[in-house]
Amino acid sequence: MNDDSAPHHLLVVDDDHDIRTLLAEQLGRAGYRVSTAADGAQMRQQLQRQAIDLVVLDLNLPREDGLTLCRDLRAQSSLPVIMLTARSEPIDRVLGLEMGADDYLAKPFEPRELLARIRNVLRRTQALPANLEPLTLRKARFQGWLFDLEHRHLIDPAGRVLVLSGAEYRLLKVFVSHPNKVLSREQLVMLSSGKPFDSQERAIDLQVSRLRAKFGQAGGSLIKTVRNEGYVLACTVAVE
Repeated sequence: MNDDSAPHHLLVVDDDHDIRTLLAEQLGRAGYRVSTAADGAQMRQQLQRQAIDLVVLDLNLPREDGLTLCRDLRAQSSLPVIMLTARSEPIDRVLGLEMGADDYLAKPFEPRELLARIRNVLRRTQALPANLEPLTLRKARFQGWLFDLEHRHLIDPAGRVLVLSGAEYRLLKVFVSHPNKVLSREQLVMLSSGKPFDSQERAIDLQVSRLRAKFGQAGGSLIKTVRNEGYVLACTVAVE
């Protein structure tokens, strides 16, 4: 990832030349180093040639669409992805997040909103509190489950692969980094999203509920609620 003394390096992937140029100029003025790509092939070339900190990825691309590229990226790395699209239907947003996108923004949008989302995603993926920072893990095993952090997969005791959304991945990473430790809602929000707590309590409860659902009948016993305190992953975790 990025050195603290150097500007973050962003990759803008969009088949519209004017949009690529405009975003490169605006993000460059905001202090970022920016590279661009017109399609999936160029995106892969850029990723092979240089270190990228975040990808701004258009959904509607020729040949390989953004959802396919996001899924492929997520199978190989945890590189942050913000998806852009001209579509506004909720199902498109859901599909993007389910493929592993970290955030989603519909066109047309204000450049300041994209900048805010980029800063937020970079902050939550790179700047966690030192006393609770998730460990650098490749795999975590617990109660017959395998959490493959490199590929963002959760594999159940029967060997079935479950795809995690970006939010589910980040939340489970926090839990496996701190097994048997009660984490408050405030800590979970900050560690998994980088956002201030404010009124996010109901949102984090919903995210925990969705993560529990991934574990099926074992969800309630694995991720327990501690009244008036928060949640805990109540098991031993073996990490690699």
